[in-house]
Amino acid sequence: MALKSYEELIKIDVSQYCEDRDGFTYLNWAKCIELLRKNGATEVYWEPIPDPQTGSSLRKTDIEFKDKNGNTNRCYETRIKVVIDDKEYEMQTPVMNGANPVKDNSMSQQRVWNSMCRAFVKCVAIHTGLGFNLWLKEEYNKLEAKIPGTGENLASEAKKKTLKTQCTAHGIDLAAWVCRNEKTMDTLTETECAKMLNAIKKKYGDD
Repeated sequence: MALKSYEELIKIDVSQYCEDRDGFTYLNWAKCIELLRKNGATEVYWEPIPDPQTGSSLRKTDIEFKDKNGNTNRCYETRIKVVIDDKEYEMQTPVMNGANPVKDNSMSQQRVWNSMCRAFVKCVAIHTGLGFNLWLKEEYNKLEAKIPGTGENLASEAKKKTLKTQCTAHGIDLAAWVCRNEKTMDTLTETECAKMLNAIKKKYGDD
């Protein structure tokens, strides 16, 4: 039996097999392989593509930069080959700490491994349709978080204080969240602040 078509695989609800981690929904790589096999694939695997210069699974840029605290950082990525029956694909993806970039002082083998696993699941979604809706949801949430509030009043100190309190209570890096949306606490609008509070409420159920 051949692997089912893209149109068929994209309709499979994989959410029941997923787990939430660091604010994202993940499909385990092993479960992904199992689902492909259950839907017609006979051979599925992936393997690292080492950096040709170092032989390591971890790839990095030569350019370093520092954050506001003086910690050095650079861009880290992994690259893998994915084999599904008679087809081969390659996927390169950043090494992340949840939604944040990994810094030199927090790099670990586990994060390199997680990056490759995530690359595999994403590659499968792109080329076969299995789990693709997970990525649609993730990208949609990114767009929703960046809805501009042009011409609106700046967020009040009271609302910003509430936002800071909620983020502290749930271990959310507010500075990174605001920065990712190309804002600062001083330029945050009432609408943007309200949307962030609503996002926290949706995730954690706070009133």
